[in-house]
Amino acid sequence: MDAPVKPFLMHIEDVFCQGQGRVVTLTGRIERGRVRKGDEVEIVGFGGNAIGTVVDIEVCRRYIDEASTGMNVGLLMRGVVAGAVERGQVLAAPGSISEHTSFAADIALLSEKDGAAVVRTGEQLQFHIRTAVVTGDLTLTRETDVLYPLHRGDVTITLKRPIALENGQSFAFRHLGRATGSGTVTLVLG
Repeated sequence: MDAPVKPFLMHIEDVFCQGQGRVVTLTGRIERGRVRKGDEVEIVGFGGNAIGTVVDIEVCRRYIDEASTGMNVGLLMRGVVAGAVERGQVLAAPGSISEHTSFAADIALLSEKDGAAVVRTGEQLQFHIRTAVVTGDLTLTRETDVLYPLHRGDVTITLKRPIALENGQSFAFRHLGRATGSGTVTLVLG
């Protein structure tokens, strides 16, 4: 028996407008599923949820009828306002993913030599999730309120802007302008 196909999901890496914003092309890598010409897709993240229709699919200066997991594509969209779409949002099958601002995670800090610094409860970090870069507040969830380089910890993160999130989603983070560590979303909270 074949495994079920997961719903379409693509990271938006760039936004191009033509004809005074009437034609919008969204580029990115398809993380899962497939998309066809004529499909309706939802733009999720940064509070800008909207639905648009895929008019055409471009790959390496060729137009194709369908694209799937792992492909880097440009999707020509109808029903999308250029100023309402930005890098860091995702395109997805309608209703398959939602945006959130807080989550529980398991994080691991790099070594001090690799740039990690001590991280404390209440500090603001810069989180890199898919193509989104969002500032958020960190709260350690155990008895300690300090995490040292090369250590792991359970944390709760509250982001400044809502982004598309799922349990199991990996991310990286920076502190004081330096790469500090990585983590995995263990539970989406709100």
